[in-house]
Amino acid sequence: MTVDVAAVVVTYNSEQHISDLLDTLPAAFATTSYSVVVVDNGSTDGTIDLLDRRTDCTVVRSTNVGYAAGINLAVRSSPAAAAILILNPDAKLDPDAVPRMLAVLHKPGVGIVAPRIREQDGSLSRTLRRAPTLGRVGGLSFTGLASFAERVEDAREYEREHEVDWAVGAILLVGRPCYEALGGLDESYFLYSEETDFCLRARDAGGATVYTPVAGAMHIGGGSGESVTTHTMKAVNRVRVYHRHAGPLRAWLYFSMTVLIEMRRAIRWHGASWPTVRALLHPAERPVALGANDTLLPG
Repeated sequence: MTVDVAAVVVTYNSEQHISDLLDTLPAAFATTSYSVVVVDNGSTDGTIDLLDRRTDCTVVRSTNVGYAAGINLAVRSSPAAAAILILNPDAKLDPDAVPRMLAVLHKPGVGIVAPRIREQDGSLSRTLRRAPTLGRVGGLSFTGLASFAERVEDAREYEREHEVDWAVGAILLVGRPCYEALGGLDESYFLYSEETDFCLRARDAGGATVYTPVAGAMHIGGGSGESVTTHTMKAVNRVRVYHRHAGPLRAWLYFSMTVLIEMRRAIRWHGASWPTVRALLHPAERPVALGANDTLLPG
């Protein structure tokens, strides 16, 4: 069996959201043929029971192997398809969203397509990002200056179709040749930054990430909040992305600046930053799942 698009989802205690996503897919795909594979990463709530009662998806049970590994497993478990639609379980797609994204994906040089996403209250979700640099390590998006802001804040940039460095991975349509050329998502990130790395590697290989405002979706996001562990994962993985794409010399500067920024946050307002500082300076204290416990500079 072959389909136009293989939709892949990874769930982890996603009982509150996954049905809403799956219910939007028929209208979102319209006449486009598709499959849906959901990999459950060891949920302990009612997610599996809920999925088992549905007939519109294939469920693959897994342990918590991480988000990237879960997506790769879902792709391997899907029928052959020309494109892969990566979806977070707390997303919802608008009608006709997929054929509109496909039309962009079919343009020359495009490897990944990101739609216009709104928050739960209907406001614009600023999901577009610039590549990490030394100037952007501080997270100074509020300045609106491209030299210091990784997040694209200008609402006008969300009104036109254009190439971007990368986009938040809640909803991404990926061409199968692009996915195969990159060997899928890099599973070493476990959680966070895998979409950053994937889009940057795609760009380097000639597959642009293109944002289109003609396809719409909603993403709830942040429902479980941020723990000390997830905050540390984000910090370590940001350094890893920069290291892998910029090389060790600049990565040491990026790492040092990250430590100083986390110390400043800890002193001023963000308690979770103290454990992150310790984990950055003491590799043994980093989350084991990242596999980044051996060297001071996360690689």
